Amino acid sequence: MVSVEIISQEDDMMTVLFKDSDRALLNAVRRNLMGHIPKMAIDTVRFQMGTYDQCTKCDHLNPAGVARRTAGGTGCSKCDAAFEKEDEDYIVWETNYAIPDEMIAQRIAMIPVPTDTESYSFEESCPDCKDLVDEDRGCPTCNMIYTLRAFGAKGGRTITARDLTFLGDDSGNVPDAYRDIPITILHEGQMIELWATARMGYGVNHAKWSTTAGVTFEPRQIASISNDKRAKTLFDMGLRISKKDFKDGKLEDIHKVSDLKKDLHNVGAGTGLSDDFADAITLEDVKGEYLLSFETDGSMTPVEALNAAFNRLAERFSAIKEDIDHVIA
Repeated sequence: MVSVEIISQEDDMMTVLFKDSDRALLNAVRRNLMGHIPKMAIDTVRFQMGTYDQCTKCDHLNPAGVARRTAGGTGCSKCDAAFEKEDEDYIVWETNYAIPDEMIAQRIAMIPVPTDTESYSFEESCPDCKDLVDEDRGCPTCNMIYTLRAFGAKGGRTITARDLTFLGDDSGNVPDAYRDIPITILHEGQMIELWATARMGYGVNHAKWSTTAGVTFEPRQIASISNDKRAKTLFDMGLRISKKDFKDGKLEDIHKVSDLKKDLHNVGAGTGLSDDFADAITLEDVKGEYLLSFETDGSMTPVEALNAAFNRLAERFSAIKEDIDHVIA
């Protein structure tokens, strides 16, 4: 039976050891991690376009010109302050910036937002939306709504993911580690206002729904000293691994084997020491054992991503079994 052991784990990355397994299973897990984990991502962005007069007293945005005394206006529609002098009574803002809306939407779509598969569902399986046509789908059960309203400054101001506000509790905000992702730069007189809708999807359909990155697996290896005298060429360098790390001529610790692989580059081809070293230390695969490594984009923890991949794999295998049972019945 396949067993899994966590070798190392951080906030956004993990290495796992699979025992009694094979490449086919590891590749299936790898593919599920990359493309078949449910993830929430911004899919639609609606931009508010126009020119506005912002009241300097209450910060309210008024349609450009309407409130100005010179245009026959009666002042701010919120606090009734008179709009007589620009930059004193009101500030003019225009939704005009260097980067096209399409590029900004693409950047926002790639910003990781939290994924809670327990609280949200796919639009097509949402109990409140599944019977509606595609364009009418979307509710608090299957969508997350974000807003962004930001203003430029003299010399330029960088607008980041921190400026995205989730319409809900704090659990839906962009994770702290990713709030400095830049979206655009606004200068004096420029503003941006938009509404962004996130929905569940799979990475196989678009990279914005891919939870993981750098998903790799390799056979677990152990190292053996085949020639003590020649191995001294490496050990005398005083690098990460010394002869004391070997027990009975073998090195099995996963982390130390990884360090040894890095050290071996110092006596490999092109170093001028390859002939002196002459493969004094060899690496061999451990049958049925593989190391799987990956990192997440912050939308979920590595453990959540791995469990989601296992669950998805189990569902697909169950579906295949049902199809086979139906055929041979």
